[in-house]
Order: sequence, then C-alpha cells, then structure tokens
Amino acid sequence: MKILEVTQGSEEWLRARAGIPTASEFGNLVTPLFKVRTGDMVDTYLCRKLAEKWIGGPLPTTYSGGAMEQGNLREEEAIPWYEFTTGRRVDRVGFVTTDDGRIGCSPDGLFAEGGGIEVKCPDLHTHVGYLLEGELPEHYRAQVQGTMLVTGAEEWTFLSYAPKLPPLVLTVNRDEKAIDALTQALEQFNERLETGFARLVELNGDPPVRQPVTVDAGDNEGLDIF
Repeated sequence: MKILEVTQGSEEWLRARAGIPTASEFGNLVTPLFKVRTGDMVDTYLCRKLAEKWIGGPLPTTYSGGAMEQGNLREEEAIPWYEFTTGRRVDRVGFVTTDDGRIGCSPDGLFAEGGGIEVKCPDLHTHVGYLLEGELPEHYRAQVQGTMLVTGAEEWTFLSYAPKLPPLVLTVNRDEKAIDALTQALEQFNERLETGFARLVELNGDPPVRQPVTVDAGDNEGLDIF
C-alpha cells in the first residue's frame, strides 16, 4: 500500500481521491451481503467518478464541508479516548492507495502492529441503535472490508462514539469471501472507468484541459480544485 501525506478534507486530499473508487463508496458496488451490484447505482457512481477524473477534482455537489468538520471535531475526542482506554497508539493518515493507485481509502488511523480504526460519531439515537444491535452496521460493512482490501490488513477496529453514552468498539476480521466480491466488483468497475474515460477523450478530441472548480466547503472558503 501507499500512504499519501495529506490532511483529510484538504484540497490535496480531495484531489487524491477524485476519479478512483474509495472504500467509503464501495457500497455503490456491492450489497451489505457482498453481492456484486449491477444497474443504476453502479452506473451513476461510474459517471460521477468519470466526471471527477475528467476535471481532476471533486464535483461541486459531492463535498459537504460542514458535515466533515463536525465529524472531525468529534473524532478529536473519540480517538484520544480510544488511545487512553486501550493504550494503543493511533497514527493519523490522510489517504491510502493500493500499490497500483487504482483504489483507495481514508482510514481514521493505523496501528503500528497492523490494522487500523474506523471511527463514526453518529447522532445519539443512531448510536443507541448501534449499541443495541452490537454488531458492525450493515452500511459500513463494505467500507471496513474495503479498507482491509486496500491496506492488506487482517482485522480492523470499528468505533462508534457519542458523548455521554457507552462507546461501541468492535474488532472486525477480514472476510475473504467479502474481499473476493469486492475485488471482482472493483475489477469490473475499473475496466468500465478506463473504457469510459477513453470514450470521453475520443468525443472531446483531446484529453481534458482542466479549469479551476470551486467546491462549496460550507462555512469554509471555497477550494479551487484543478
């Protein structure tokens, strides 16, 4: 794997993940039971990734600065809590790709001994639901297994954290059947991504000439993405 030294949410991070499938979006390609998806969801995701790849950055409507800022603020409390409670050090990273750079993920942290952590800081009622179920929420299964696919890890920690409530801490083991389904889905998707980009170049007559794209970052200033 390759680690890019960028800050999550920064201009460099947005550009690094644009145009390639990333673990937080793998649910567009497989179901929670790891059946390879077909149909409109995959087609829409493909068009979005092609558009990102063409402009060299995120689409103006796909970045929510306010939501990300809120999550980051809560992580600043959740990760120190985890480190203090477990004695494990969490190394913050920006963006990770496979060696070929075709897929990526943005782990909330990596452990020196291998593996890492995914932190969610949901609304209180959502967190209560997670606590009652006591298992990895189904809409994060593809993300967590996908992060292990990208990093090569054998296990991953999932932490759901909410102030004034007990945390949910789970160890999720690598599921080779899930990894196989993700690998198949990603191979098919990347083939379509390459074919689609070649078609856009053909229709345009030339590769893209990229212009600055201002991304609405909520209360933050706009980011000019090239």
